[in-house]
Amino acid sequence: MAGIGSEMNGGSVITNHEQNLKIGHVFSTDVAPKFAIMNPEFTYSLPKYQMVAGIFDIMNHITEQYFSGTDDNTSDYIMEGLMRGLVKASRAAVANPEDYEARSNIMWTATWALNTFVGCGKAQDWEVHMLGQAVSAVTDATHGMTLAAVALPYYRYIMGAGLPKFARFAQNVWGIDAAGKADEQLAAAGLDAMEARMREIGCVMNLTELGCDESMLEQLADATFVMEGGYRKLTREEIIAIFHESL
Repeated sequence: MAGIGSEMNGGSVITNHEQNLKIGHVFSTDVAPKFAIMNPEFTYSLPKYQMVAGIFDIMNHITEQYFSGTDDNTSDYIMEGLMRGLVKASRAAVANPEDYEARSNIMWTATWALNTFVGCGKAQDWEVHMLGQAVSAVTDATHGMTLAAVALPYYRYIMGAGLPKFARFAQNVWGIDAAGKADEQLAAAGLDAMEARMREIGCVMNLTELGCDESMLEQLADATFVMEGGYRKLTREEIIAIFHESL
């Protein structure tokens, strides 16, 4: 993904406009499969690290679409169910990599996480992906783990701008009791519950583990594309602050 302005590629400069054209081809319906046969047993031999990276990537595909908008959207109810199912299946699959039901549910959830269905009526965010892809560009780290490392610092940073949805996330996905809690407390408890489950299954929780340090913050910011569909449009200074919090 191109940074703000342009990126270097083999000595040539790729502008954001050119990058957007490339993205348009990649996500064209012309390259989308019309039919697929998926066998969960083919995933049994995947190393745990890669499995967990994939699980968080699935979760983040859903939250990128969920954390946007303020209306009472049917898509949000569908996504809440998918996230609850993924939370349950991920624990089972980590405990037993050959749990067919868990693996099949993860595979099925992955299909719905980005086949455009749950994005209907949604503005969509995708900034966590932009941050994570910048980390992958600089470090060559596994995609799903780069998302895991930056997701919570990002969501905690923007939480106040989308407080009702984050409070709803806490209740409807993580089962947090709202009694006696202000929305901010409830929203924070939901992200804490998400963090606890991420740690439990083995997600990478900081950029230091992926090879980043303070000296790379400017480079990471240069490689981050800024999106406009979420609750906040980040400035360069905010991007650097989030990366710093992610170390």
